[in-house]
Amino acid sequence: MIPPKEVCDTLTAKGLDAFIGVPDSLLKDFCAFVSGCGLHHVVAANEGNAVALAAGRYIGNGRPSLVYMQNSGIGNAVNPLLSLVDPEVYGIPLMLMIGWRGEPGSKDEPQHVKQGKVTLELLKSMGIPYMVMDSATENVAEKVSALYDRMMERRGPVALVVRSGAFESCSCHHRSGDYPMSREEALKTILDSLGPEDVTVCTTGKASRELYELREGRGEGHGHDFLTVGSMGHASSIALGLATARPERRVLCIDGDGAMLMHMGAMAVIGQSDAPLLTHVVINNGAHESVGGQPTVAHALDMPAIASACGYRRPVRAENAAELAEAMESGADFVEVRVRPGSRPDLGRPRSSPSDNMKKLMRTLEVR
Repeated sequence: MIPPKEVCDTLTAKGLDAFIGVPDSLLKDFCAFVSGCGLHHVVAANEGNAVALAAGRYIGNGRPSLVYMQNSGIGNAVNPLLSLVDPEVYGIPLMLMIGWRGEPGSKDEPQHVKQGKVTLELLKSMGIPYMVMDSATENVAEKVSALYDRMMERRGPVALVVRSGAFESCSCHHRSGDYPMSREEALKTILDSLGPEDVTVCTTGKASRELYELREGRGEGHGHDFLTVGSMGHASSIALGLATARPERRVLCIDGDGAMLMHMGAMAVIGQSDAPLLTHVVINNGAHESVGGQPTVAHALDMPAIASACGYRRPVRAENAAELAEAMESGADFVEVRVRPGSRPDLGRPRSSPSDNMKKLMRTLEVR
């Protein structure tokens, strides 16, 4: 396996001075190292933001940055990769590090399998030179150095595509608050507040996995939930679309702090919408827990104040089960729920496919 330090030392010795990105499970050991080694490191809201941050640093000091992401994040980054840093536009050197989820031949979740099939073709289509790296890659420093030279020569982005298990283990020691509830305990309280006609749209990651298992344990089936397995940051927009299509139904969006931050502009649209029965709940543990526990900036924000400024009428915060139950019964249209990080080690995954999940919900809604 590759020591993260070897890659970082090689790049910083060449002149790279910052590490910016959105965490990925395949890169969690690399992210843990850069989080604790004293290098300039920013966990960005989304991958496009990360590319723009790197561009700004280069304009300011003439030194390139590394931008890391899961391959699903390429979609968020396409615009600034092509219209900002590309050699035919501003010509800004940029090192990408991309976790290759869903690599052909590997076993992965449905949302990653499609992305994995097209990852290398996407890079080729954008004209981005790349190198695939895995645990057996030899002469890592030499190859990374050569790719860096290629980046500087072309004055544009290049990519390190990282296979599963490439990096040696490195721990992340982030702590984000000792709140009394876990996310799963918050979800139990939320479910207790729902009526038989209410439906939910749940964000990607562990929240959807926990919601699925809680429904199993309660014997309620899965016909009232849309489990967003990919499309991070878009659950609230999906919920708004559903709520405007079915204004007679109470629609609950169960969001995460990292997902909310990724596309926070959606809150402005929701706040100005005409969806009176939509409730937006953000479960805030201050971390990208599903991909390694790297921190978000969410615990430093006043989310109810942000929601109010966007036009939500009754935003509140809850920090324990009693406050959450009261918020869910009060008619609040935005609820920030502060929880501690962590999940059960035996947490499973939904056994039904994403399309089956959607079809069950549409049958509940009597959509033909």
